[in-house]
Amino acid sequence: MRRSSRHQPGTAAPSREDAAAPAGLPPVGAGEVIATAAVPTDGAKVRSSHPLARYLRRRLGVSVLLLIGVTLVTFLLTNLVPSNPAVANLGQQAGSDPKVVAAFNAKYGLNRPLPVQYVIYLKNLLHGDLGTSLLTHQPVLSDLGTAIPATMELALGAIVLSTLIGVSFGVFSAIRRGRAVDQGLRVISLIGISVPTFWLALLSYYIFYYKLNIAPGSGRLSPTMTPPPHVTGLYTVDALLAGQWSTFADAAAHLMLPTLVLTAYTVGLLTRFTRSAILEVLDQDFVRAARAKGLPSRIVLRRYVLRAALVPILTLIGLAFGSLLSGTVLVESVFAWPGIGAYAYQAASHLDLPGIMGVGLFVGIVFLAVNFIVDLLYGVIDPRVRVS
Repeated sequence: MRRSSRHQPGTAAPSREDAAAPAGLPPVGAGEVIATAAVPTDGAKVRSSHPLARYLRRRLGVSVLLLIGVTLVTFLLTNLVPSNPAVANLGQQAGSDPKVVAAFNAKYGLNRPLPVQYVIYLKNLLHGDLGTSLLTHQPVLSDLGTAIPATMELALGAIVLSTLIGVSFGVFSAIRRGRAVDQGLRVISLIGISVPTFWLALLSYYIFYYKLNIAPGSGRLSPTMTPPPHVTGLYTVDALLAGQWSTFADAAAHLMLPTLVLTAYTVGLLTRFTRSAILEVLDQDFVRAARAKGLPSRIVLRRYVLRAALVPILTLIGLAFGSLLSGTVLVESVFAWPGIGAYAYQAASHLDLPGIMGVGLFVGIVFLAVNFIVDLLYGVIDPRVRVS
């Protein structure tokens, strides 16, 4: 008797899942639901976290590890230098007394093993304690809080002027390649790079202050002026916030010469680097295609050339700003500027170990922060960074 392929009345029709179930596995019955919709796919996982956000998280983790490495390297280099901090701070006569030296080392923890000193140093760092300066007998954090704003005021003015002038000169030199203007700007930038900053500082101080008497003397303010109320530590900003216009004018006048000296070198560097970056982009095929479409030259320069060349230029600006923030010892010494460079020189001269480690930690943090910000701007400027 032939079996009928039709379903008998009162029986449920087989579902597609029952028909497609492999042999040996029970079919999915009625009322059973496969929870596949709740399981996120790989695409959903990718969409849930932006590539740039993952990149920034990785950079933050790497920065933390690098910061720990900076503390270790700074600590080891500072403590392994063959020197005697007791003699450097107490003098030759007091340093020759073993009891005085032992009391000095016990007070500052210099008689303990280096691993113990490093662990104590890390514990103090977690509490914001950088130690006490052997030179000023003040907390190192307090000393840095006074020196860093002074250097910051110089660095901000120098990097803003350098970026505006150097990038403009570099672009103008590139689009006028081979002409007299290009040759002149290249010579000027070469002079700016070649002239030592300390010699330029001495020359400008001698001419504009001593001979012409059109620039103020050394320091951040004239002896007759009182510092403005402390808010940011930047005298120009604090004077504006307090409405002290005479103090603002005096602080700005004292900023002029050291800022211009630091700007001269950075302008030369940025001009040459920007010119090379622009010339490299001008020879690319997409620039020729944009010109072949009949786009105006200013549109091609702004939308195509500058945006493509901005990534390496931004890298150099970040490195230059980090170098300026790290302190320019010779320029600050010439102008008696109480910045981080002068503080580092004094700490190194007197073997002020906590001060030296504080400066080293600050320099490491500066470059880590600058590199992190530059990496973040890469993703804003270049879409390829966001995609990759």
